Amino acid sequence: MKRAYLTLQNGKQFQGYRFGAEGDVIGELVFTTGMTGYIETLTDPSYYGQIVTQTFPLIGNYGMISKDCESKKSWVSAYIVREKCDEPSNFRCENTLDKYLKDNNIIGLYGIDTRELTKIVREAGVMNAKISAKPLKDFEEVNSYIIKDAVNSVTCGEVEYSGDPNGIKVVVWDFGAKDNIPRELVKRGCYCIKVPSWYTAEQILDLKPQGLMLTNGPGDPAENVAIISNIKKLAGKLPIFGICLGHQLFALAMGGKTKKMKYGHRGANQPVKNLATGRVYISSQNHGYEVVSQSLEGKGVLSYVNANDNTCEGFDYPELNAYTVQFHPEACGGPQDAAFLFDKFIENIKEGKFNA
Repeated sequence: MKRAYLTLQNGKQFQGYRFGAEGDVIGELVFTTGMTGYIETLTDPSYYGQIVTQTFPLIGNYGMISKDCESKKSWVSAYIVREKCDEPSNFRCENTLDKYLKDNNIIGLYGIDTRELTKIVREAGVMNAKISAKPLKDFEEVNSYIIKDAVNSVTCGEVEYSGDPNGIKVVVWDFGAKDNIPRELVKRGCYCIKVPSWYTAEQILDLKPQGLMLTNGPGDPAENVAIISNIKKLAGKLPIFGICLGHQLFALAMGGKTKKMKYGHRGANQPVKNLATGRVYISSQNHGYEVVSQSLEGKGVLSYVNANDNTCEGFDYPELNAYTVQFHPEACGGPQDAAFLFDKFIENIKEGKFNA
């Protein structure tokens, strides 16, 4: 049991024990409230640059399962749990959490009071932190840490194809896409062409897609100036569906604004209300920025709000045959209340509502 220290930007310090990889690391400290789905959390590219704290006290009890991963590697900067399980029990288990973190060079910390840590982040907001072998005395490096060029750091390096080549052709614009997005599209008869974030509007149109998916991803949405400019050129040219970061980028392309939240929404238990029907869905979410709904007045229709804090969770743009949501309809593991949004996308494509 090797001791290590977690030091927050505000000076608060926690002592815990190492697991996973060795070393020191700085990141943006966040928490996620999911009781399950830690495999998906570890492999979600939207956590790039962040030290992730699990609020659920026991993590690793069903081990690591490669088929449940959302990408080829882990993207978190570090991982904090109250208690780690070293003897997982599940018929699909292939590995322990500890070994997975070692193999992916991710620093882990356990034995921390994650309840107290979460309360601090909820009260003070997301802040930078460092995990180190010795108590931290110099805060300059921690204070100056910023997550930069996040999308280009996690996007695919080349074009990837999946599904039936004779199916509905959908370009999946990869800003840090979870694998379950193209998987859900393929289940619905799509031929997915996943392209890197640096693709231009012209390159995307040259592929002659029938629909365009704007995916989730990490970082400050306003940083992606080139992508926003390209989305402006594509709006109205073909049916568009945006998820999470894709939702934010489309809003910015329409002249809207985004802002950083105090501590964001991360977990599998976020209630979202459909304003047209009044129905509430339980959703999976992972974001630290929100779209300022008032900034899009007259440019679209607010479709969903968060039932806890009334923040923007979705926008429809009928004249452009586009709609976007802040939450994750492809959620895995769960909840899957909002999976119907993929069906809506397919219907939009089949109806051929091109408004350009």
